[in-house]
Amino acid sequence: MIKQVYPGLTSYQRVAAALVYASLISVALFVGRAFVSQNLRYWFLLWNLCLAWLPLLFSGLLVYRLRSSRWLEWKNIVLTALWLGFLPNSFYLVSDLIHLRDTGEVSHLYDSVLFASLIFNGFILGLLSILGVHYELLKRFHRQKVHAVIAGVLFLCGFAIYLGRSLRWNTWDVLVNPFGILFDVSERVINPISHDQVFVTTGIFFLLLSGIYAVTWQLSEAFRDASKS
Repeated sequence: MIKQVYPGLTSYQRVAAALVYASLISVALFVGRAFVSQNLRYWFLLWNLCLAWLPLLFSGLLVYRLRSSRWLEWKNIVLTALWLGFLPNSFYLVSDLIHLRDTGEVSHLYDSVLFASLIFNGFILGLLSILGVHYELLKRFHRQKVHAVIAGVLFLCGFAIYLGRSLRWNTWDVLVNPFGILFDVSERVINPISHDQVFVTTGIFFLLLSGIYAVTWQLSEAFRDASKS
C-alpha cells in the first residue's frame, strides 16, 4: 500500500512511512475514544508511544553514523547509551494492560483494540531498533558473542520494565536520581529472597521478548536471503 502511494520512496523510507501510519491509527483510536467518552482516560498510553519511538530514532542515527565513523567515538557512545536507556520504553506498553478494564465509557472491545494497537506499535519500534544494532554488531564481532549481547539487552529490558512498573522509576531518573535507583537495585541484589518478584517479572518479560525477537530475527534473515537469491 505504502509503495503504491509513494513509489518514489526508498525501502527504508517506506518502512518509516508505514510505522508512522500505524502510530497514527493508534492516535486516531485514542482521539475517537476521547470524543465519545468526553475524557482523556489512558492519555499516558500516547506518552508511552512517544517514548517508544525514541529507541528507533537513536538506533537509526547510530547506524547512519557508523557508516563513516568508529563505534567508540563519543557521539556514537552517547547514541548507544540513549538507545539502550530508552529501549525498554518500547516494550513497557504491554505492562499497561493492567489498566485495561470495562469502564462503561466505550465498549470493552474498543479499548482492547486501542491497547493492542499501541502495544503492537511499541513492540515493532523496539524490535526494529534492536535489529539495526544487531546487524552493526555482526559486522564487528563474532556471531555467537553478538547473539549473547542481544540476549543480555533483552534481559535488561525485562529488568527495566520491573523497575518502571513495580518501583515507578523512569529512564531519565538515571540522571536525575541515580543513587536512588542504585539503592533499589543493590537492595534486590543483596536480599534476593525478600524480592522474589523482581526475578518473576524480569524473567517473564525476558521470555516474552526473547521469543518474539527470535521470530523477528529469523524473518529478517529469511528476507535478506530471499533478496540475495
